[in-house]
Amino acid sequence: MTHAFSPRKTFGMVLFLVLVWGINWPLTKMALPHTPPLLFSGLRTLIGGLILLPIALRRLPSLRLKSNAGAYLLLGLLNVGGYYGLQTIGIGYLPAGLFSTLVFLQPILLGIFSRIWLGERLNRFKIAGLVLGFAGVAVISLGGLEGSLSPLGILLALASALCWGLGTIYMKKQGARLDSVWAVTVQLLIGGAALLMIGSGTESWSAISWTPSFVGILLFISLFVIAGGWLIYFLLIDAGEVSTVGAYTFLIPVLSNTFSILLLGEKATLTLLIGLLMIAGSIMLVNRRQVPVPAPKTGSLQDCAGD
Repeated sequence: MTHAFSPRKTFGMVLFLVLVWGINWPLTKMALPHTPPLLFSGLRTLIGGLILLPIALRRLPSLRLKSNAGAYLLLGLLNVGGYYGLQTIGIGYLPAGLFSTLVFLQPILLGIFSRIWLGERLNRFKIAGLVLGFAGVAVISLGGLEGSLSPLGILLALASALCWGLGTIYMKKQGARLDSVWAVTVQLLIGGAALLMIGSGTESWSAISWTPSFVGILLFISLFVIAGGWLIYFLLIDAGEVSTVGAYTFLIPVLSNTFSILLLGEKATLTLLIGLLMIAGSIMLVNRRQVPVPAPKTGSLQDCAGD
């Protein structure tokens, strides 16, 4: 069912989305000293899927598990195993704000993938955005080589963005056969369970420190960032607000850096600020739509010819 929202409600939903996805990064950084990364990633995504399950069950006929099992499995592998798994490991190697900035190159990668697999045209704004975005990554990476930033952390951030981009493209290609609520619910359940299985074999449950602060962060991320964030994202997509969400995506790494400075005391270096501005500008260009040039009115030309 397509939902229609008032402009005020749409703005409120988008504001909620960018806020919770922005604060997710420093909160994840704060949680990692209390838990191994894979177990934490599996817990938060599995809990998020369980929270969404009662909502999805109201649309049970749309599940079509037998015909869509392969699609659900691949989405879980890319969007949960790859995106959440790699980011939870990688954020331990970089400042949270910087890591989120690199991951949110995903819209730029999405522009490339859309051209390759969906046949979407790359206009001059998107091409300029791609060039500016990769230049921003280069600036940040070169700055990291001079300081204490980890090349492995940068690689994991870019790999996380790659998985998210591929998962988004696949979701778009399979959109006609997949129910969006079931797609996000099942991929969270499958991916979360897989991450917990891998984490149980490589990490120790006894290493989790179940302090009140850790439990609070885990529940906040599971409820608001994963279950609430992804549900609102797909409600906006169903309402035809793709361009609205895309236009505000660049705010997420900006907010993440702001929250990281406030909550974690991270420093805003000149190299990071320059690279951040370049990436933010690139994402804005990629999401900008080229205004078509209006065709001349034939009637007016005929009138002039007759005078």
